[in-house]
Amino acid sequence: MKTTYYIVFILLLVSSFFFFETVSFSQEKTKTVTANSDDNFIETLLSKYPKEFKNILLNSKKYNVQIIYTQINRDKNNVPSFKQYTYHLDPRKYFYPASLVKLTCSALALEKINDLKINSLDKNSCMQTDSSYICQHKVTRDSTAKNSIPSVANYIKRMLLVSDNEAYSRIYELLGQQYIKDQLAKKGYPNINIIHRFDINCNHEQNKCTNKITFCDTQGKVIYNQPLATCSNEIKNPLGTVKMGIGYYDFNGKFYRQPKDCTNMNYMCLEDITDILKSIMFPNSVAKEKRFNLTNDDYTFLYKYLSMYPRESDYPRYNMKDFEDSYKKYFMYGSFHKKIETDSVRIFNIVGQSYGNLADCAYIINYERKIEFMLSAVIYVNEDEILNDNIYEYKTIGFPFLNDLGNVIYNYELKRKKNYLPDLTTFKLR
Repeated sequence: MKTTYYIVFILLLVSSFFFFETVSFSQEKTKTVTANSDDNFIETLLSKYPKEFKNILLNSKKYNVQIIYTQINRDKNNVPSFKQYTYHLDPRKYFYPASLVKLTCSALALEKINDLKINSLDKNSCMQTDSSYICQHKVTRDSTAKNSIPSVANYIKRMLLVSDNEAYSRIYELLGQQYIKDQLAKKGYPNINIIHRFDINCNHEQNKCTNKITFCDTQGKVIYNQPLATCSNEIKNPLGTVKMGIGYYDFNGKFYRQPKDCTNMNYMCLEDITDILKSIMFPNSVAKEKRFNLTNDDYTFLYKYLSMYPRESDYPRYNMKDFEDSYKKYFMYGSFHKKIETDSVRIFNIVGQSYGNLADCAYIINYERKIEFMLSAVIYVNEDEILNDNIYEYKTIGFPFLNDLGNVIYNYELKRKKNYLPDLTTFKLR
């Protein structure tokens, strides 16, 4: 009898083991996994094209090159998984993010509107900005908008279509330093600092103060008043003291023979902006706390204007002579200055360009060829190391590098075999 009990006991143990193993395996199959791989894949791939990349690879430290290439694979249910390959990725190496912060602020502005939960208040509501201090601007009309009505939606369009700095400053004022810092920290981005307008007249202390803002309905009735506010905390740079270059010109044209202090300037590492774009393009593939509180309409809105060419917009309206198709599409088209005829390739991206720093963070797809991947990169092209002298090697080194990098990865993806082709219907907005 004892022998029988032992046999039954062992069989129960074994069966329970296989039961739990099966459950665990099933859950693993359905969740999205991100595998980080910091190896030589990118360098090996780029070294096959010495004409385009030899100089960059040999001088990668000088150019402060950082790259993240994310492969995307789908399962039979179209659920994506991600595998990253990186090149010289280092959040401790400062680069000025410039307009990269505009995507983050766009998502936060939409989230703030949703979190307020006020009837009749949405991203299209009239947004009037008051002024109380030096460097603040009063805005009651937006000539680029339909019916000249300023709104969160139109400011975001301007930022995503042509990287408009004035529009960014209005959204920055809606959010404020502390709100941005707190919200991003909750989402797992404690080191991102977005602490100034893109306005040369504002100093560090003035950027702590945000304007009074009023939202009105179509009849002019006040929906919501946001009082002016001042950030009482000193938001410190996670890298400590940060300096760039060997000299710089201030915005009055005065030259200083010393590095420019960037300690109180915006900071965002390449990995964080990549993760933020991923959370917007694939919200169900990131942890719940990393998602923005956006509606389906918000996502469609962002996808539309992240991928649109300026000439395709009715409001705001842009002339192709001033804003060509490649104006904000550095990967694949950075050196292309004609109308982009193909509509099967779309790039959902945000870029940055300032002080010799040139960056792009993108999700790139081809609807017809069933290609999708993410690519982020930054390069520093400032040979004389003088900031604000408008002498940078954007056209000769920066744009060609990002152009070629995008095409090399795209061509690699053309040949890469996948078990399941992606259904990209969600991103086909035309």
